[in-house]
Amino acid sequence: MLCRLEEEEEMSLLELQQRVDCIITHVDEIMQQEIRPLLAVDIIEQLHRQFALLSGGRGKDGSPIITFPEFSSFNEVSDEDFVNVVTYLTSIPSMDAASIGFIIILDRRKDKWNSAITSLARIAGSFPGNLQLVLVLKPSRLLQRAIADVSMRLHRDDFKLKIVMLNSLSDLHGYIDRGQLTFDLGGTLDYCHSQWIHHRTAIENFALTVKSTAQMLQQFGTDLAETELPNDVQCTKDLIITHTEKHDKLKDELKLAVKQGNTLLSCIKDQASKTESHILNPDEVENQTTVERLLVQLDETENAFEQFWSRHHLKLEQCLQLRHFEQDFREVKVSLDGLMETLLGLSDTGDCVAQVEHLLGDLKTLEDKAQESLEKAQLHAQHGDQLIQSNHYAVDSIRPKCVELRRICDDLSNEAKKKRDIMSKSLEIHKRIDEVNQWCETGVYLLASQAVDRCQTQEGAEAALQDIEGYMNTAKEQQLTHLKNLSNQYEIILSELVKIKAQTALKRLDDVQEMFEKRHASLKKLSAKQTRPVQPVAPRPESSPKRPPPKIPQPTAPTSNRKATENSSASKQPSDAELAKRKNIRKAKGGIKIEVMHERGQGGSSHVVMSNETEESLSNRRSHIMNELIETERLYVEELQSIIEGYASALDDPEMFYLIPPSLENRKEVLFGNLPEIYTFHQKTFLKELENLAEKPELVGTCFLKRKEELQIYEKYCQNKPRSEALWRQCGDSLFFQECQKRLDHKLSLDAYLLKPVQRITKYQLMLKEMLKCSKNSEGTAELEEALATMLDIIKSVNDSMHQIAITGFEGNLNDLGKLLMQGSFNVWTDHKKGHSKVKDLARFKPMQRHLFLYHKMLLFCKKREETSDGHEKSPSYSFKHSLKMSSVGITENVKGDIKKFEIWYNGREEVYIVQAPLMEVKNMWVSEIRKVLTSQLEACREASQIHQKITENIYHAPMRNMRKTAFQQSDSSSPETGYRRSDTGPNMRHKRGWSQRLLPSMDVEDFETIPSSAEELSISSDGEDEGHNKNGDNDRYQVQLTYESGTTQDLSVEAGDLVQFLEESENGH
Repeated sequence: MLCRLEEEEEMSLLELQQRVDCIITHVDEIMQQEIRPLLAVDIIEQLHRQFALLSGGRGKDGSPIITFPEFSSFNEVSDEDFVNVVTYLTSIPSMDAASIGFIIILDRRKDKWNSAITSLARIAGSFPGNLQLVLVLKPSRLLQRAIADVSMRLHRDDFKLKIVMLNSLSDLHGYIDRGQLTFDLGGTLDYCHSQWIHHRTAIENFALTVKSTAQMLQQFGTDLAETELPNDVQCTKDLIITHTEKHDKLKDELKLAVKQGNTLLSCIKDQASKTESHILNPDEVENQTTVERLLVQLDETENAFEQFWSRHHLKLEQCLQLRHFEQDFREVKVSLDGLMETLLGLSDTGDCVAQVEHLLGDLKTLEDKAQESLEKAQLHAQHGDQLIQSNHYAVDSIRPKCVELRRICDDLSNEAKKKRDIMSKSLEIHKRIDEVNQWCETGVYLLASQAVDRCQTQEGAEAALQDIEGYMNTAKEQQLTHLKNLSNQYEIILSELVKIKAQTALKRLDDVQEMFEKRHASLKKLSAKQTRPVQPVAPRPESSPKRPPPKIPQPTAPTSNRKATENSSASKQPSDAELAKRKNIRKAKGGIKIEVMHERGQGGSSHVVMSNETEESLSNRRSHIMNELIETERLYVEELQSIIEGYASALDDPEMFYLIPPSLENRKEVLFGNLPEIYTFHQKTFLKELENLAEKPELVGTCFLKRKEELQIYEKYCQNKPRSEALWRQCGDSLFFQECQKRLDHKLSLDAYLLKPVQRITKYQLMLKEMLKCSKNSEGTAELEEALATMLDIIKSVNDSMHQIAITGFEGNLNDLGKLLMQGSFNVWTDHKKGHSKVKDLARFKPMQRHLFLYHKMLLFCKKREETSDGHEKSPSYSFKHSLKMSSVGITENVKGDIKKFEIWYNGREEVYIVQAPLMEVKNMWVSEIRKVLTSQLEACREASQIHQKITENIYHAPMRNMRKTAFQQSDSSSPETGYRRSDTGPNMRHKRGWSQRLLPSMDVEDFETIPSSAEELSISSDGEDEGHNKNGDNDRYQVQLTYESGTTQDLSVEAGDLVQFLEESENGH
């Protein structure tokens, strides 16, 4: 196509050159430069002297007539001027007329014969043309005429010219028609010498203009034809502009030339139209013909030039289209290639449902991102088709690119569809695996929770049998065996890891079902027995010689309680019997170890850990989690940067001042809080440290531990968040934020991005949990656990601080109360010694809804209120009601009737608050935290005491009652008892029921036992008093846990296991 276009352009250029050559030839003929190199303008002064004229007259045979009129100063004319004028005049007639020969009329009627002879000699010596005849009008005076006759007879042969001597004008009219002679020669030819000079000058000027214009067209056409097409868009645009400017300039030159020619032609025609009888002489006719011919040639040249230009301009336009197409093609291809690379790098295999769903989310995000590029690619391919249909010269270059674009789009769509199909099937498999594992786990728990002693009776066996059959039916209802069909159906596309997990789950299902079938058979036999009943006596768990008694866990930090809370949230609180009958380790067929792990602080939830996962698989999972952490951290930093540069910096931009709403002026810190501080920390410190650990993901816990202090900055940000949201509600719809969002090309408004830090700080603990799951006692596991606890503490601190700032009505300074340790909502009953009996009864039975805030120095009771502002979501506030100094507080861990209740009493039980927690684990955490506060206060008092050593010696030598008395006198508490109850005495003491012993101040912190963490342990606490009363039939009887040797005769020695009765305790501790 390009070759054909270039051929057409070459043909147009050739035609243009031919036209230009014709014009130049014609102009050269007019100007006769080879004969006379002079123009009229060059000898204008000599022409105005009129010593020689070309009037336009012709002889009878058409010979041009040159007249030498009477000119007194003829002899003064220099030879050069004479030759120039005569040469110029002889070059004006056409070549045909000049070839006939010129006729010269020498008028010397008023001159002397000597002058005539001199003129003849000059004419004969320097006339450049073909001289046909010389007509001489002799001097009119008789003497001069006689001299002329004699002289001519003597010198006629000297001139070698045909000379005719004429005596009068009538003799002249005999040789030349009067119509070809001017008025001064007795003729009728209208001739004006000045007008003749003007016409000659104009004609010559027009001819030169035409020639110059034609030469410029010729040169421009040659330059265009030799121009190479650029290879980029901008150069092509510049070339089109340059050539168009030159074309327009030449077009103007052509218009000027045409205008000049038309003006000249009209002047010539006007001369002829002055009188009706005026007839143009041959020279005037030739002038008119010359101008008309030049105009015609100029018009033809212009048409040829425009034809050439149109083809050349078309080539440039198509070149620009091609360069645009190629540039867009490269951009779209780079975008599609990047998307394809990202898509290929996106894993289509996940380890669990959450990970596969996350991958599906990533795929959906990528597909949404790719949609714009795909649409652009399709439109670009369609544009290429249009260029092909419009006969573009580069069809051979455009068509392959269109094909390639469509191929890439199809490949990208097919790959995304393929990955979605694989992920969807993988997700279905994982869900089935989870269902199977959940069923197996619950089934194992069901088998473990069935009490053996209850199954010894027919009724118990039948009940257990119904539970077994009912649960076995759920496997059919859930179609658990469908996992095998899915695994076989999707075997080709599933990864080896998924296949192994599916096979493991199926094997586990078979094992558990086999266990159920065996239990079912056993229970069926038991339920079918109708013989005499058997009363089994089950051995006590703690007295079994085959298994040591289970140790009661002693958490030393809130971490264990928190872990217990998290793990217990997924399961139901078990009964006492179920907890007592649990098995710690079970073996399943196939060699897979199933470990039932009991969480601390509770006995409910259990999860199954498969020990056959390879270290390589765990390492891959750790790397995947670390990569996700780093990538999301980079994205988080970029988002923070866009907020600061796109919004916060724009508030200081003078060009944006007019858009800033008044409510936002000087309130940037309120809207953004300490976001710049958070960005600086993550961008300069945290992200780099995470990237340095990319190859060692198991050590990521050290990074969080190292930066736990810096991560506290989120507390300040979250505390400011309500103020920021209130300000956003006032001015979020302003043009300022709309303009900033438009500049950043953000799909979401600023408030969504201001929520990113809150979302990010809660994300870390999830990733640490995932990392911890696949760390298996490897290097850095302890740091990971500590880092997880640290991040949970930070989140808790942030959450607590958000509630703290909503406290109203407290007159003191909350910062003086120490660190906020816990906060939460509870049901609270009051029971005060002072007050009206009816009020006390009402308070005893009607609970109050109170939100408690536990500080180091004080416990606050507040009433939660929900406030609605501007139609937005409710924001809670806490109205202060009451406070208790922690230095005067005591607790009772368990209250009869509800294991979720505990007592907080004040000033020797003058004020008693019964607090009911929503969950058992919440109660455990609060009691543990309160006990830690009291313990720390007790230690502070002990360390500050100057008689510490003396009291310690007295403790080991004094009787138990005196020891207890001394201890409480030394502790700066106004309560007669600390409220702590021991549930274990130490490794050398047997675990007995009923002994309630107070904490001794001389003991170390390690002697403090935890709050009972299961239903079994709760039975050992204060509620055991009620149990002992019911079983033994004795009121206030207890079994001694510690062997006590009396130091004096007044005290009684007791041994462990003795049954004693508690009578009373006086205020002084005896």
